[in-house]
Amino acid sequence: MMERTLVLIKPDAVGQRRIGEIIRRFEDQGLQVVGLKMAFLAEHEGARFYHVHKDKPFFPELIKFIASGPIVAMALEGEEAISRVRDLMGSTDPTEAKEGTIRHLMGTSVQRNAVHGSDSVMSAAMEIPFFFNQMEVFPAAMEGAGKG
Repeated sequence: MMERTLVLIKPDAVGQRRIGEIIRRFEDQGLQVVGLKMAFLAEHEGARFYHVHKDKPFFPELIKFIASGPIVAMALEGEEAISRVRDLMGSTDPTEAKEGTIRHLMGTSVQRNAVHGSDSVMSAAMEIPFFFNQMEVFPAAMEGAGKG
């Protein structure tokens, strides 16, 4: 099934200059970038985005971290995009992530784990519009689009 999902490249990975490498990993697996932007979230925006975690003990630290530097938001599209992205990212805890996954290679802790990805179709439907309006997310490119 064709799906869209949101991926955030978190401040730790942006600061390590891993943006291009992370995007390449998704594109190499056949996922298409249909929306892309860099942003800086204020703490109140981070709190709105991560509101599902508001009652968890790690929430204040999560918000402080996500607002600590620029992030890259991208909407990806592809067959079974949500599960494929989550497989490529690896476990939330980099020490438990499979070898070769983004979090295993680039994450340093549960919080500083390089990337966020939507965990369901419902989450993606709420998360993508948080960062992108209708004019900023494009249909997947047609075969040969952009050729002279």
